[in-house]
Amino acid sequence: MGVGAGTGITAKSSEAGGADMLIIYNSGRYRMAGRGQLAGLISYGNANQIVEEMGAEILPVVKGTPVLAGVCGTDPFRLMDIFLKQLKEQGFSGVQNFPTVGLIDGVFRQCLEETGMGYDLEVEMISKAHELDMLTTPYVFDPEQAKKMAEAGADILVAHMGLNTKGAKGLKVTLTLQECVEKIKAIIEAGKEVNPDIMIICHGGPILEPEDVAYIIEKVEKIDGFFITSSLEKFQTDKDIKEKISSFKEIKKK
Repeated sequence: MGVGAGTGITAKSSEAGGADMLIIYNSGRYRMAGRGQLAGLISYGNANQIVEEMGAEILPVVKGTPVLAGVCGTDPFRLMDIFLKQLKEQGFSGVQNFPTVGLIDGVFRQCLEETGMGYDLEVEMISKAHELDMLTTPYVFDPEQAKKMAEAGADILVAHMGLNTKGAKGLKVTLTLQECVEKIKAIIEAGKEVNPDIMIICHGGPILEPEDVAYIIEKVEKIDGFFITSSLEKFQTDKDIKEKISSFKEIKKK
């Protein structure tokens, strides 16, 4: 199980709970600031710089769990070879491709691809990280991307089912869990065609609560696990604070 951590306390708690790996990426900061996760895909801040800053907060409090950096592989202002080495020296064990253009579709996505800012740059980033012996867990959105990332040397493919659809800022329209099952199976088949030993975990869309994960694991025989982003800490914080404040407000003077 991988867990996205937007704060040091989340990282500590997730490690104590048995998380197998932690991932830091810019959307975690926006979520914990009360903004939607899509803020991480828009030019409100320098995604790679934010991850470095968050690493300074989170890495020192993690005892032994691998911590991965969400890297914007399409960043035109980074020499990726140097940046990846810096992340490794900072203490990151691996990388994930986020922000990812895989979440963008339509004409805008086509323009990104045609102007040299497409998904293949993320594949190249994963390949460079693999050469540095870093753990690589890229997001893939379809079978073709699964093949490309497997060929690049990815250790774990994260079958991404789209933006999370639960919580205060969750989306209303999404895939069903059964539709996710079919998509994940296709991604698994494509990835294992390149590397039979590659691991595949799932993430996103309607897959958020334990019962959702249990459904996917029951229906998809070859799935290896699940990745939950910093949506976990945001949803839990929303719920706990709301309930706690309400309980205080209910106190009446006798």
